[in-house]
Amino acid sequence: MNLFDMQGEVALITGSSRGIGKAIAEAMAAHGAKVVISSRKQDACDAVAAKINAKHGAGTAIAVAANISSKENLQHLVDETVAAFGPVTALVCNAASNPYYGPSAGISDDAFRKILDNNILSNHWLIHMCAPAMTAAGKGSITIISSIGGLKGSSIIGAYCISKAADMQMARNLADEFGPAGVRVNCIAPGLIKTDFARALWESPDTLEVSTRRSPLRRIGEPHEIAGAAVFLASPAGGFTTGQTIVIDGGNTSSGG
Repeated sequence: MNLFDMQGEVALITGSSRGIGKAIAEAMAAHGAKVVISSRKQDACDAVAAKINAKHGAGTAIAVAANISSKENLQHLVDETVAAFGPVTALVCNAASNPYYGPSAGISDDAFRKILDNNILSNHWLIHMCAPAMTAAGKGSITIISSIGGLKGSSIIGAYCISKAADMQMARNLADEFGPAGVRVNCIAPGLIKTDFARALWESPDTLEVSTRRSPLRRIGEPHEIAGAAVFLASPAGGFTTGQTIVIDGGNTSSGG
């Protein structure tokens, strides 16, 4: 038995045209899954799907643009996935928003709502669009990409941290709800990863030094270092793992960084 075999799995990964989501899609395809690439821009999705198909064979990946703030877009994404590959068996809710950096007193109501809507409500929508087929089949994996921000206080990205803590609780709730039907729900909580999304936190050498000073590994992570955990959770290796948050942060939280 290959513990990380994803043959026969249909993996839908949001925010997968770059960064962590792209790395997860590439890793799942490498382990045998059919993958759906999705982000707001169709051309960016097409480019990633084409690269995966060139490497793993035509028909391995499709590209479907979707804005996670639109329930209609998400339903279209699921419908297109089902039409191409069949029901989603491995969902990864990776796409998120963080339009504000600074103290909580300065955030606008619109920015706060956008963070909560895109990082919590959109996950709720998409999960409940995919879960019925999983529960009917008696198996499936749902993974939410959270953040160590959900475990710590912050005076800079406070609303984002609130949303990521809520994602962890969503995973616990849904693990309890879907577990009797054989469906597993977990979170991955990355530390600082070198992505465009987190550029404001690592691009400046001074900011990077502060971010890594108390981390045991003294560096930030790379997207592929998150992808392995996503494959674990969606494959037989993670078959007895549910309701958990896997922290992957170079030891940052364990050292008080």
